[in-house]
Amino acid sequence: MTDEEINREILAAIESLERLVDVAVTVTTSDESLSATWKLLWTTEKETLFIFKQAPFFGTKAGETFQTIDVQGGTLSNTITFPPSGMFDVSASIHVASAQRVNFQFTGARLVTASWTLPVPPFGQGWFDNTYIDNEIRISRDSRGDVLITERSTEM
Repeated sequence: MTDEEINREILAAIESLERLVDVAVTVTTSDESLSATWKLLWTTEKETLFIFKQAPFFGTKAGETFQTIDVQGGTLSNTITFPPSGMFDVSASIHVASAQRVNFQFTGARLVTASWTLPVPPFGQGWFDNTYIDNEIRISRDSRGDVLITERSTEM
């Protein structure tokens, strides 16, 4: 199978799961359900996929990717690691808007290596809907139509 075929199958499986689960009843975005470090398993998010693909041109490779959410603190950070000691980190303020929706506004970004840190101007805002969440897995769709599958992590 090609990557494109695999991606289509994953999206079809997500859509099937979303049809089986009554999102409005079973998905509740709360501090308890959402506040955690989430490890990226799969995404259609174009900027993340671009960084994964382009990392070798900078003499590195993308490692694990995490999303850390603190509902009470109103913060979110997306971190792409570049082993052994680099990372690209984007921070945002968040507000839970409904049982499924979280609004965000980027507040900062930085590229970190072993010897320097480069601040990057933050830009953008949007929202994501949690369409499935349990003790281990979370599926989200964002304001640009991208999909994210993450698992609860203890790594970061």
